[in-house]
Amino acid sequence: MPSQPSISFPPHFTPGKTSNFVSNETIAAGISASAIWALLADISQWKTYYKNCAQITPPEDGPQLRKGSVFKFSTFGFPPLTCEVKECVAPRDKSGGGEEGEGEGRLAWQSETPEGLEIYHAWLVQDLEGGRVRVLTQESQIGPVFAEWNEQKPNKMLLGHQDWLDGLVSKARGEEIGVTNLERVGFPVRQIGEEEVRKADVQIGV
Repeated sequence: MPSQPSISFPPHFTPGKTSNFVSNETIAAGISASAIWALLADISQWKTYYKNCAQITPPEDGPQLRKGSVFKFSTFGFPPLTCEVKECVAPRDKSGGGEEGEGEGRLAWQSETPEGLEIYHAWLVQDLEGGRVRVLTQESQIGPVFAEWNEQKPNKMLLGHQDWLDGLVSKARGEEIGVTNLERVGFPVRQIGEEEVRKADVQIGV
């Protein structure tokens, strides 16, 4: 059995050497990688299936993410993070055949705050045999707040990213987005309004 594709991180964000690292994965039947990608790579779609995001500012050239795109969004109680897309490769259509694992979609963005918090969030979207799709998302984080989150139970980042995966699958199937993991543990989602943001700008990670 061939090994499954994995996510590659810049050396600075090597998992296990940062303050916090989370990995979430789901495999779902009856959905294609292209259907998931259409919801993930179009930032205007995020709020329709992921409750833990708000104040989205798409790239200047439109909502479709591309390598080099710069966008903003708030999540997990942070003021809007300015993010730069570091990798963006759409999945190839598997209807013409080919080996499992070929042509997977890849998306990654990086952000750094003025306070020195750093994140690298990456995605892999892969068609599997039998009409299934694999969606993997991993995030590596640097900074004191993330070190604290790494020690907390439950891990809010793990719960939130699972909500993102679950929302993607539900939206692709045309299903309603129900109560999320974060909501179950009492974590407020979309909790930051424009008037609450004190530090609006976040520098692009380099």
